Amino acid sequence: MIKISVQAAQDKDVAIVSSFVHALLDELSGGKPPAIEGVTEVAEVILAGSSVITAIAYADDDPVGVMTLNECAAIYAGGKFGEISELYVRPDMRSQGVAQQLLDHAQQEARARGWKRIEVGAPSQPDWHRTLNFYLRNGFDEVGPRLRRLV
Repeated sequence: MIKISVQAAQDKDVAIVSSFVHALLDELSGGKPPAIEGVTEVAEVILAGSSVITAIAYADDDPVGVMTLNECAAIYAGGKFGEISELYVRPDMRSQGVAQQLLDHAQQEARARGWKRIEVGAPSQPDWHRTLNFYLRNGFDEVGPRLRRLV
C-alpha cells in the first residue's frame, strides 16, 4: 500500500506547485491553460507570502497532488473561513486517497485557525460530476453556482 503524506509547501517547491496548478488549469480549460511561466510567477509570489496555505501530497517521496487554501471572511459565515482555491491530484493517483488526505489537511488547518467552515467551488456540471460527488461525500453541501467577473 502506498503511504500518502501531506506537507506544507515551501518556497523551494514552486516548480511542483506551479506544474500541478498548470495541469489543473489545463484540464479545466479543455487544453487551453495560461502559459506555465505566468503560473510559475504567481506561484512564487504566493509561496513567498503567508496569506495562502499551500500543501503538497506525497506518495512515499513522489509529489502527487497540491491544494491551496485561503482565509476569507464574511458575515454570513460567522467571520473567518477557509476556501479551497485549487486541489489537484495526478490522474494516475486519483481514487487512491490523495484528495482525501489533502481535504483532511484543510480541515486540520480550519480547526487550528478557528474557522467555522470551508468552502470550495466545484467545476461545471455535469462534466465534473466525480469532483462534485467527492465533496458531497465529504460533508460539503451544494449551495449553488459560483460566478465570476474579470477585472
